[in-house]
Amino acid sequence: MAMRRILMTSLLLAGWSVTAEAAPAQDALLPASVIFATSTGYWEDDGNAPDVERVPTGAESVANPEGKAAQRHGYYKLFAVRQPDRTSKVYLQQIAQTETGPAIASTIELQEFSDLKPYVTDIRPENSNGIIKEPGLFATVYLKTNPAAEPDGWTVLIDEFGEITVEKATN
Repeated sequence: MAMRRILMTSLLLAGWSVTAEAAPAQDALLPASVIFATSTGYWEDDGNAPDVERVPTGAESVANPEGKAAQRHGYYKLFAVRQPDRTSKVYLQQIAQTETGPAIASTIELQEFSDLKPYVTDIRPENSNGIIKEPGLFATVYLKTNPAAEPDGWTVLIDEFGEITVEKATN
């Protein structure tokens, strides 16, 4: 029995040391500059609709290369990336649910935020119940334009037609 405990303890400690060494490799999954992110909302189309508007060139496409229209659906991801000057840029991604798992359909920078040169302090979805099954997105980005000021809320809204609206939140 004592030998068995020693063997089990040795195996357990060996497993911990391997796990501890492997952990830093996972840091590459999400860059340290991504400071806030939320996945929320829902979108779907017939496969021929354009991705979210204002898409920059070079966005990864999940369109069918054979040209056959296929129903697509997915969710949105809204995230802030910290810049070297400590301000942030806010990006919106359209994530497609595919047979092989999630795939980025498009990525855009929300220029309304970049123009403010904000210090983003939080990003929150409309609710915390997970991905909704109604088209659109509603999320709030909390930011400061002066590091010493109190944060203001800004809403990001995507309606059922895919139109994006960014505006200061009103109570």
